[in-house]
Amino acid sequence: MKNRMWINLVMAILVAGLFLTVSCAKKQIVESGTIENQAQVEAGAKVKAMTDAQAEAERIKQQKLDDQMAAQKALLASKASADKKRFGNQDVHFQYDSAELSPMAKMLLKEKAAWLKANYTVAVTIEGHCDERGTTNYNLALGERRAATVKSYLINLGVSASRMNIISFGEEQPKDFSKTESAFRKNRRAHFSID
Repeated sequence: MKNRMWINLVMAILVAGLFLTVSCAKKQIVESGTIENQAQVEAGAKVKAMTDAQAEAERIKQQKLDDQMAAQKALLASKASADKKRFGNQDVHFQYDSAELSPMAKMLLKEKAAWLKANYTVAVTIEGHCDERGTTNYNLALGERRAATVKSYLINLGVSASRMNIISFGEEQPKDFSKTESAFRKNRRAHFSID
């Protein structure tokens, strides 16, 4: 019986030791697995942070490009508007009782032809105007000759005739109502009206 008791006691100690060993081993495995998992989580967080930072940098870069494009479009629209306004505001002037184009008028019409070619959807009406000297009928005919001369010159420069209409206002729509030679010079003109 003593032997049996000793055997049981040894067995109990062995079983207790075995439980202790297994219990400690699990803890080490769990702790080792936790450290590995924690390292993976930290690595994943770093990768995510880097990816987020790259995405943010890319978003900022794209925003800057979009802003630059918008600024360029606004600048081009502003320039186009200014060019259109300048086109309409620059009149071709004539000498007294004449429908002939001066060298300066031809230079201006070359600029207008270039603008019309660049803006190929624009149609214009060329208005012929005169100063108040002469009869109404004579001035209407002279205004029409002036507008026709301008249209013909633009056609020779490559602008389609179908994009241009002519009209004569004679002396009816003066630019300057004064009765001076300077006013008369301003009123002898061909004016462009964008349709």
